[in-house]
Amino acid sequence: MPARRLRAALAALATTLVLAAGCGATETETPPRPKPVPQEWDLAFRDEFDGSELDTERWTTCYDWNEDGCTNSGNDEKQWYLPGQVSVGDGHLRLDAERRSTRGSDGETYPWRSGMISTGRDDWYGEPRHVFTYGYFEASVRIPSQEGMFPAFWMMPASRFTPPELDIMEFFERTDQVMMYTHWRSPEGDQRERGTFGPVPFPERHHVFGMLWTPDEVSWYVDGVRRFRVTEPERIPHVPMEVLINLAVGVPRSPPPSVDSAVMTVDWVRVWQR
Repeated sequence: MPARRLRAALAALATTLVLAAGCGATETETPPRPKPVPQEWDLAFRDEFDGSELDTERWTTCYDWNEDGCTNSGNDEKQWYLPGQVSVGDGHLRLDAERRSTRGSDGETYPWRSGMISTGRDDWYGEPRHVFTYGYFEASVRIPSQEGMFPAFWMMPASRFTPPELDIMEFFERTDQVMMYTHWRSPEGDQRERGTFGPVPFPERHHVFGMLWTPDEVSWYVDGVRRFRVTEPERIPHVPMEVLINLAVGVPRSPPPSVDSAVMTVDWVRVWQR
């Protein structure tokens, strides 16, 4: 083999080996910086879900009003959240919704049980695990395809009272259209503004949903592309917030009788801050 071709072959082999060595990112490695993140910001929080169980130093499995499970009664949701519906394995977080009559500690009976995670408290009187004021928030999520599911990746105030609220992604009746919301309080009452993006067959694979939150703007991203932005001062929150990911059921309507289960998976969650 001529010397020039040999050198080219060795260079190609070296490149292949370097790329192969970098495929298995470890906990100490820093993932690539997302495009929307300002250069001077640092990775402040991450979970790659590489273990065999949920990291309870990062997450709890209910809202701050947890008492042997919980729900969001303000939405008239049909599920009771329980820790047994949350699992970690094969590099993913898994939230399982299951049609199974469940008695809640609130005295109500729910036709479904499901899973959620939050960086908030174990109960009303505890301290949140992690709260954030401003940053870039992203998660790689695969939503379920079944009707009647209400998957969401969002943020609520550490004060436990909304608004404000930032919904990084929500899916209601359509699995091919993502909803992005900001909620705020005005003299006229609670207000909200919505952005949408689609149609995209979101259940077919994981997609990266992101949100840039600064004192001057909130911008939403889908797979690295900005799809919605607000800059009006009254619509931008300035309070510490918790991060939540949940698989609710029955908003705006219950699943059809043919649907008995659904699964939502999360590959990773990351937060970048100044």
